Amino acid sequence: MRSIILFAIGIVFGTGFGYILGAPMDGHDHAGHADIGHDRTMVTQWDGPAPMLALTVSADTGDAQTLFIDASGFVFTPQTVNSAPVAGTGHAHVYVNGVKVARAYSAWLHLENAPSGSTVRVTLHANDHTAWARNATPIAAEITVP
Repeated sequence: MRSIILFAIGIVFGTGFGYILGAPMDGHDHAGHADIGHDRTMVTQWDGPAPMLALTVSADTGDAQTLFIDASGFVFTPQTVNSAPVAGTGHAHVYVNGVKVARAYSAWLHLENAPSGSTVRVTLHANDHTAWARNATPIAAEITVP
């Protein structure tokens, strides 16, 4: 009986201390991030003609694919990520079947686990991770993996 009581006390204190120690790790504002699990609803208005965005997917090994992001009128700028937005620059967020799988800092990206029939969606983002948008609609393109 004594070991059951000690076990129960350990569970209560262990859970409590785990919560107290772990809670501060999530104590920041998510609105400025666009990482997995962060708010992706913020947009930055794109002034002028929107870039032309087209996607090409080619088979790699297994369920992997090679994605080419043709973003005419947009410049990938990995060196300025997490800074203030600069017109026409930034990076892309890549989703497979609605799940964010990567940030793209160039036009080429290797995609794992994107089998035939998967939907790949790419959105263009400013340096601060807000989505570039034209008339409040994010600049995006989709393709179905052949």
